[in-house]
Amino acid sequence: MTISIVLGAGMVGVSTALALQENGHHVVLLDRKAPGRETSFGNAGIIQTEAVEPYAFPRSVIDIARVALKRGNDVDWRLRDMPRLAEPLWRYFAQSAPAPYARTIAAYSQLALRASDDHARFIEPAGAGDLIARQGWRAVYRSPVTFDAAAIAADRLKTVYGVPSDVLGTDELAASEPALQRRLAGAVHWTSPWTCRDPGELVARYAALFVARGGTLVRGDAMTLRQDGAAWRVSSEDGVVCAENAVVALGPWSPTLAKTFGYRIPMVFKRGYHRHFAGHDGPRVPMLDVDNATLVAPMNAGWRVLTGAHMAPPGTAPASRQIRHAANAARELFGLREPVETAPWSGTRPCMPDMLPVVGPTRHKGLWFHFGHGHQGFTLGPTTAFLLAEQIEGRHGNPLALSLTPSARGWA
Repeated sequence: MTISIVLGAGMVGVSTALALQENGHHVVLLDRKAPGRETSFGNAGIIQTEAVEPYAFPRSVIDIARVALKRGNDVDWRLRDMPRLAEPLWRYFAQSAPAPYARTIAAYSQLALRASDDHARFIEPAGAGDLIARQGWRAVYRSPVTFDAAAIAADRLKTVYGVPSDVLGTDELAASEPALQRRLAGAVHWTSPWTCRDPGELVARYAALFVARGGTLVRGDAMTLRQDGAAWRVSSEDGVVCAENAVVALGPWSPTLAKTFGYRIPMVFKRGYHRHFAGHDGPRVPMLDVDNATLVAPMNAGWRVLTGAHMAPPGTAPASRQIRHAANAARELFGLREPVETAPWSGTRPCMPDMLPVVGPTRHKGLWFHFGHGHQGFTLGPTTAFLLAEQIEGRHGNPLALSLTPSARGWA
C-alpha cells in the first residue's frame, strides 16, 4: 500500500487526503491545528459554481487609480508592505491582460462548474447535509448603473457557460428579502451555488470521514519536512512519519516550505476579515453588497460580515478599515446587533498571479504541490484534489490537470 503525507488540514488538504484514500493510499494528514481552523475557517461558505471567471487585476487607469487612492472598500494596502508584494502583483497585472486571462478562464471555468458535484461525494458520507443550503446567493447593487452592468454580465455568463441566475428589480428584491431595511437598485441571484452555515465545521466533518475510513490525523510542524532517500519524513507529536509521497497543501504558508527545497513561488497574498453579529433580521441567503464590497452570510455563529481583499503578506499586523466599513454597510441593510467576537477574524487567501491553483508534481520525486486557490479554496478543494490524485496514480492524460502543474507554469 502506498503511504502519503498531506501537509495542511484545510479544505484543500483534507480533500486531498480523502481523494488519495479513495485510490487506496494510506494517508497521514498533518497540521499544527485541528482541521479547518485556519484559512478555510473564515470564508463566506459558498461553493461558487457561478465563479467561472476569477478576479483579475484592474487594467484601466481609472480602476488602478481608485485602488491606489483607496477609494473603495474592495481593496486595501499599506505602503510598507509593497516591497514584498511588488513582483507578484506585477505578474498578476501581466497575467490579467486579455490573452493570458482568456487562457486562465478556459481552465478555471471547468473547475468551478463541477465543484458542487465533487463536494457531493463527501457531504452525505460525512453527515454534513445539515450544514448545506441549495438556494444560491445574491449580489445586490445600490447604484442603477452598476446593477444594469451586472445584469448584462449575468446574461453573458448564462449564455457562454450555462450559469443560471435570476435578475431581481427593486420590488422583487424587497419581496425576497423582507428584513432588508432600504430599497436597492436590484440584485443578481446566482441560483446554482450551495452555501454552508459553518465552513470550518464542514472541513472538520470531512476530516472525521477521512479518519473513519482509516486515515491518520496527526499534529505536527509541516516545516520539518525532509527528503530521506527515496522517501519523505516529517515530525509529528506522535513521532516521525515516513512516506513515499508528500503533498504540500499549506495555503499561504506553502511558499515558505517550498523555498527550503529550492522553489520560488510568486504568491499574491490577499487577507480577508470577518466578524459575526447577533440579531434576528438578516438575509435569507448570503448577500454581497457589491458597491461596498461587503458580504453578509447567515451562519450558525451569527450573521457573518466579510470584507474584500487586504494586500498583506502573512505575519503583518491586521488592519481595521475594511471590516469597520463593512460592518457599517451591513447595518444599513439589516438590523444587526452587537458583535459576537471581541475582535474580527482575519486570514490570508493564497492567490497565484495567473489566478489558477498549483496542482501537480515537482522536480523532487514524490513531492507534490496543491495550493494557490485564491478566493476559491473552499469551492475547489475537492475538485483539484481529484485531479491531483489522478496524477499521483500515474494518470496524466487530462489536459485540464496538466495546465495546473508547477512545470506548466515555470515554477518547478
